[in-house]
Amino acid sequence: MQNDLSKIQIRKIGQGEVELLTTYRIAYLSEMQGEQNEEYLQKLKDELNKYFSQALTDNTFFAFLAELNGEILSFGAMVIKKIPGDFNQPLYLEGDILNMYTVPFARRKGISAMILQELLNEARDRGISKVALHTSKDGEKLYRKFGFGEPIYPVLEICL
Repeated sequence: MQNDLSKIQIRKIGQGEVELLTTYRIAYLSEMQGEQNEEYLQKLKDELNKYFSQALTDNTFFAFLAELNGEILSFGAMVIKKIPGDFNQPLYLEGDILNMYTVPFARRKGISAMILQELLNEARDRGISKVALHTSKDGEKLYRKFGFGEPIYPVLEICL
């Protein structure tokens, strides 16, 4: 596949592909958190389909995929948040990268970097001023290469 990288096509995922977004979100979650029972998976699929459909309509979410000869290899998305402004600017847009995922046989070939570049380009075009993400240890090297670093402000979390 290494020689085929120039043939990989990156494209934005559209409103008519909501179920595709759901399928790859669940693949990502299954890999990170393990398998779930069928009843819960169906509920999750229904909720994700609703979320993605609404977020695409509201323009608060966008996603890209990489494909080669019609086969999907990688996926990445961004959720857009409006943040109240300050004395420098009345409103800020921030982005959270959501489940960068590459199918196992296509990993470590530079495809995720292609998706990440498209996400960042789109973020710049939309006026997004800051992008954040959660990463696995495997993904950290890629994000650091793109300039992601430690948060400027300390980040504290509580799970409710």
